[in-house]
Amino acid sequence: MKKMGQETANKEPIVTPGWIIMPYRYSVGALASKFFVELRDNKRIIGVRCSECNRVIVPPRSVCNKCFRKLHECVELDCKGTLLTYTIVHYTPSCEWLKPPFAYGIIQLDGADTGFTHVLGEVDLDNIRIGMRVEAMFKDKRQGNILDIQYFRPLAGSL
Repeated sequence: MKKMGQETANKEPIVTPGWIIMPYRYSVGALASKFFVELRDNKRIIGVRCSECNRVIVPPRSVCNKCFRKLHECVELDCKGTLLTYTIVHYTPSCEWLKPPFAYGIIQLDGADTGFTHVLGEVDLDNIRIGMRVEAMFKDKRQGNILDIQYFRPLAGSL
């Protein structure tokens, strides 16, 4: 008697290329909804504080990734932070509004314990440096998504 999978164990896999475009709707949950509403309506960035380990996580999530406690205490964060790391992109991504070259960075907002990934703007790509101070720049017309923050730009005097 053959076990399931034995008949294909030593054979070349069959690969079929394809592309699926699938529109969908996704509920982000209560904490992320509050995060996006604050971005849209008030140009504010909120995180969530863990009552066990006191870490502040942004964007908010429902469970602490360090001690696994349920999270619910929202805290307002400064829109300024420190660039932890970055990468410069030299190809055209699927999002149409970014033209290469451009940079993504991981920013630790003041008051947060985690990094926040976003686009860097108004920056000379040859002068980006880890530790640089940056601030969030919001779009004029916001829709309640992460792109309500248009980009993070260097603070004056931080280059």
